[in-house]
Amino acid sequence: MPPHAQFNFDTYIFDLDGTLLSTLGDLAASCNYALKTNGFPERSVDEVRRFVGNGVKKLMERAIPDGLENEKFEQVFADFRKHYMMHNLDTTQPYPGVMEMLQELKDRGKNIAVVSNKFYAATQALCRHFFGDLVDVAIGEREDIQKKPAPDTVNEALRQMNADRESAVYIGDSDVDVMTAKNSGMPCISVLWGFRDLEFLIAHDARIFVTSPLQIC
Repeated sequence: MPPHAQFNFDTYIFDLDGTLLSTLGDLAASCNYALKTNGFPERSVDEVRRFVGNGVKKLMERAIPDGLENEKFEQVFADFRKHYMMHNLDTTQPYPGVMEMLQELKDRGKNIAVVSNKFYAATQALCRHFFGDLVDVAIGEREDIQKKPAPDTVNEALRQMNADRESAVYIGDSDVDVMTAKNSGMPCISVLWGFRDLEFLIAHDARIFVTSPLQIC
């Protein structure tokens, strides 16, 4: 894909962490709070970067010694959830160019959704806080809907917006996003400012790349 290619879809469905929002600092802080509180060694920011992408439960499974087998897992996970809901705005910000990109898409009458493996309440709160009415639908992890890379959250977003799959595109920063797009039957634009680099994404079948949010619109 040429470096400055433009895309023209009716519906744009975005991942959140690593795609629209730089959330790594707050995720790492809450992860380490929960680990330290329960007597476990803390993790570096680079380690947390590698752990994210499959939802926060998987993040903590990877961060806690012995993962789900650890008898303290549920307590550590609960401590993470409580801390993150209170501190998810401490350092989190949209990536440069994201707000301008969303405004341009909205001005052109496009449907815009966010689907995330983040807690449902956190996804809703972050999208309201940062994006307001620029995002039509925001869907996070909840018990009655299967998380990515299953297509359920994407399908629910399409349903809520009454949007056609054939004119929709999925945008994300990870291998999970590439799989989500494939499972949802739509093309995937992979961003290169997020949690995964070009080499990793190519190895996981990503084919279309952008280096700036404004290239999306």
